[in-house]
Amino acid sequence: MPNSLTSLLGGQKLLLVGCGKMGTALLQGWLAAGLSAQQFFVQEPNADEKLQALGVNLNPSPDSIGQADIVILAVKPQMVDEVLPSLAASVGNNTLIVSLMAGIPIAAMAKIFGDAPSYVRTMPNTPAAIGRGMTALFASGNTADAEKAAAEALLAAVGKTVWLSEEKQIDAVTAISGSGPAYIFHMVEALTAAAGNLGLAPDIAATLAMQTVIGSAAMLDEEGADPHQLRVNVTSPGGTTAATLDVLMRDAGGLGDLMRHATQAAAARAHELGQPKDED
Repeated sequence: MPNSLTSLLGGQKLLLVGCGKMGTALLQGWLAAGLSAQQFFVQEPNADEKLQALGVNLNPSPDSIGQADIVILAVKPQMVDEVLPSLAASVGNNTLIVSLMAGIPIAAMAKIFGDAPSYVRTMPNTPAAIGRGMTALFASGNTADAEKAAAEALLAAVGKTVWLSEEKQIDAVTAISGSGPAYIFHMVEALTAAAGNLGLAPDIAATLAMQTVIGSAAMLDEEGADPHQLRVNVTSPGGTTAATLDVLMRDAGGLGDLMRHATQAAAARAHELGQPKDED
C-alpha cells in the first residue's frame, strides 16, 4: 500500500453512498486496515444485518453528511439521478469525492456537486472483495496531492492501483479489469463444459478447470512473471498444448481477435453510459 490509511485518514470523516457487495467489500477492507467504524457514515436504505454489525453510522442526517471530508460514491450508475442530487446541498466545497460508478464522468458529477469539490474517478473490480482487486484512478485538475494519496490508499487497501493520464481511459479499464473477472469465470465455464464433452464427470471437470486457472494465476503473481514466456514454457513443439493453441490462436482469427472485439464492445458500452440522457 503506497501510504497507510490510518496515517492519511485518521480523524477524517468518510461518507459511503451505497453499500452493496462492492461497497461492503471496500468498507470491510478499510476497517481491517485500521480505520474506525465511527469515521464512517454509510447511506444505504437496505442495510442488512452484516452491515449493521460493523458499527458504522447508518443513513446519516444532512448535517452529518456535511461533516464528511471524503464522499465515496458506490451506487449503480443508473441511480445517479435518483440518489446524488439529494446529497448536493449537504456536501461541502472542500470535500474529496471518490467515485466507483462506471461510465459517469467527472463533468456529470460536477453538474450535481459543483466545481469546488475535488474528484477522483476509480474503476475497481470484484476481486477487491478478497483483497485482490485491481483499481485504476483518475483525478480532476484541482485535486491536491494529499487528496490523491488518500484516494489511492483507500483503493490500495483492497488490491493494486494504477493512475491514468486521461479520463477517457477509464472506459478501456472498465472493459479490461472492471469486467474482466466475468471473462475469466466464463472461460472456466467453457473449460468445464469442454472437459465434460471429453467424458469427465461434472465434479472432476469443474475441479480441473478451476484449479488450473487458480494455479496459473498464482504463477502470474510471481515477481517478474511474463505471460508470453509462461505460455512458451508449457508449450512443447508438436505436443498437445501446441495442438490446442493452434486452434485458439488461429481459427477464425483466434482468441486475440475475439478478445479485441469483445473488449471494444465493453468500452463502447461504458462510453454510452457516460453520455447525457436525452431530455423529454
